[in-house]
Amino acid sequence: MRTLYQPWRRLIVAAVVCLTCTRFVPASDEPTLTKEQIRQFLLTAKVVKSEHTKKGITDPWRLTLTDGTLTHDASFQAIDEHTVRKQLARGTELNFVDSYKYNIAAYQLAELLGLDDMLPVYVERKWKGDAGSLSWWLPVKMDEVERHKQNLTAPDADAWNNQMYKVRVFDQLVGDTDINLTNVLIGEDWKIWRVDFTRAFRLHKDLKDPKDLMRCDRQLFDKLKTLDGNELAARTKSYLTKDEVKAVMARRDKIVEQFQKLIAEKGEKEVLY
Repeated sequence: MRTLYQPWRRLIVAAVVCLTCTRFVPASDEPTLTKEQIRQFLLTAKVVKSEHTKKGITDPWRLTLTDGTLTHDASFQAIDEHTVRKQLARGTELNFVDSYKYNIAAYQLAELLGLDDMLPVYVERKWKGDAGSLSWWLPVKMDEVERHKQNLTAPDADAWNNQMYKVRVFDQLVGDTDINLTNVLIGEDWKIWRVDFTRAFRLHKDLKDPKDLMRCDRQLFDKLKTLDGNELAARTKSYLTKDEVKAVMARRDKIVEQFQKLIAEKGEKEVLY
């Protein structure tokens, strides 16, 4: 079985390999912490070093934090651009938003769906007077651009594909207009991480690429069906508008409908895993 990956529509030029937070950190150096411990560390640890990455359109910083016992790096993005009209490579976008707030909203949504192990922990924090998203620096060995360059395939194709199916569902749900291979990071044992959602949560209610939805994790499908718009609004009240939440729920409905259609055509065993 071949490793599955269909390139997304907006693939940024491979030269921008390190867009936003490509993080190459030995996994052996990673401390074992709960997500709540990571969150508290990100919120309270002292910044002792900063390095401007000068890579990517969101201009992130790599910060080194310490609480006196643990020292670890984090990625800080402070972009919060709101423009009536934005000229992009793919065309003009009206009511354009590029915001760190969407990183935090994406993590909150991922938690509701049981997909938070696929994203780094994101919190909101101020640094040097600027509010931004702060995320745990990930132990990865490459991104998808680098994997394609080296023509590498995961040793366990089924496990890889099952992870990628989840990524595709989540991308369709959050309505990300900046989906590109540099935002798919690969860790030890071929674990996939999805990062950088600053151009997500658009107001369109249709799916961008419904054909990308071929299979779905059974537990994820159940959580999609029971996702509550009021709970999502409460979890993201500082980060998403009411219209953005409504758009997520409308796309959720389309995703569920798409998989129900596939189940009727192919059978549940061919669609859910």
